[in-house]
Amino acid sequence: MQTFRKYFLPGFIFQSLIIGGGYGTGREIVEFFLKFGPVHGLWNMLITTIIWSVVLALCFELCRIGKTYNYQSFIKDLLGKFWIAYEVLYIFGMILVLSVMGSASGDIINQMIGLDHFFGVCIMMFLVSFMVFKGSVFIEKIFSYWSIVLYCGFGILFILAINNFSIEIINAFQNQDRNTSLWKGGVKYAAYNIGLAPAIFFCTKHLKSKNEAIFSGLLAGAIGILPAFFMYISMLSFNSDVLQSTFPVNIVLDALGYDYLKVFFQIILFGTFIETGASLIHGLNQRVFDSFSNVSNNHRITFSLIALVISIFLSEKLVL
Repeated sequence: MQTFRKYFLPGFIFQSLIIGGGYGTGREIVEFFLKFGPVHGLWNMLITTIIWSVVLALCFELCRIGKTYNYQSFIKDLLGKFWIAYEVLYIFGMILVLSVMGSASGDIINQMIGLDHFFGVCIMMFLVSFMVFKGSVFIEKIFSYWSIVLYCGFGILFILAINNFSIEIINAFQNQDRNTSLWKGGVKYAAYNIGLAPAIFFCTKHLKSKNEAIFSGLLAGAIGILPAFFMYISMLSFNSDVLQSTFPVNIVLDALGYDYLKVFFQIILFGTFIETGASLIHGLNQRVFDSFSNVSNNHRITFSLIALVISIFLSEKLVL
């Protein structure tokens, strides 16, 4: 169990932070990788993986050395008096992401069981607040279990796509435009996601040595990109169709023709929204809880609810 907590848990929690929204639907995979062509897209994906792994390895080691297990203490050590700028951006980004996740959750619940969009938003927000209220240990357990479910889902998609569309996937690699970039999408996607990584530094408390921190960080980058790789290969057989789709993974699911698999993916995607939301709010709560020793668990949930209510309001104003 200690081995899992040290080497795999940080990667699963990082993956939980980044996978909600466009990653889970496949839209970001198309935008940052697939549009550069089948071969160059893989090179861009490798660039993202390397950047994530190196940055996380360095950050995890800095957290271990400085015992900075929340984003505020980490950023203070890193940026000094300019730390407040990151905090403002973090809170703004958190509210924006929660709003988008909430709106998307409302759409999924409406499609799955016919409930009004607003109730879907409220269900997602309730589950996020419940997880945050239960604390770090509970969040670590849920993220670990859900990551297994998630990898099973994307693994099944990958295997079925290879089994049914292997010829199309192989042929896709023959159509590479050599004028597209080998690295730009990878750098952009790495930067796009890594900025909120300090939200997950609460999980670095398990790291006790330099080797553990470095290896855990390097592995986290690979864990974070693996679902993207599964989706990427699966979507190659529908290259022209997925480029313009807002929900590219649905094109593959529809082509496979397994209705139960599509429902399973909707459940997985809904879970990723909860994971991302819980990661961000828990990161804020840990910052408050560590900075003010007299803050009770009731105060923590109050901070969470304020952020969630604001996000619910904004999500109802968003049109995705």
